[in-house]
Amino acid sequence: MTKLSIIAFDGTRHELEVQTGSTVMENAVRNSVPGIEAECGGACACATCHVYIDEAWTAAVGAPEAMEEDMLDFAYDVRPTSRLSCQIKMSDALDGLVVHVPERQA
Repeated sequence: MTKLSIIAFDGTRHELEVQTGSTVMENAVRNSVPGIEAECGGACACATCHVYIDEAWTAAVGAPEAMEEDMLDFAYDVRPTSRLSCQIKMSDALDGLVVHVPERQA
């Protein structure tokens, strides 16, 4: 199990114990984290699971691949740390990851 912190737009912190190999989006949905809509169910076909990676974690998470970058064009208030949570798989290297939910989804 790894730790994942999802901070909602209102500042509420959701501390989760998650399975390695699961995505940030899956864990957000499973734990009813507000602001993660995940309309496509994790197929990287929408931008409704958009999150901001905490700056301390951007290098560990890495940059989005081309398909994800294309979908981020549809996200609200995209920033340099924007990612789609369906594309971030939890691993031992991401134990303690912190992500922030934007004000709204696209």
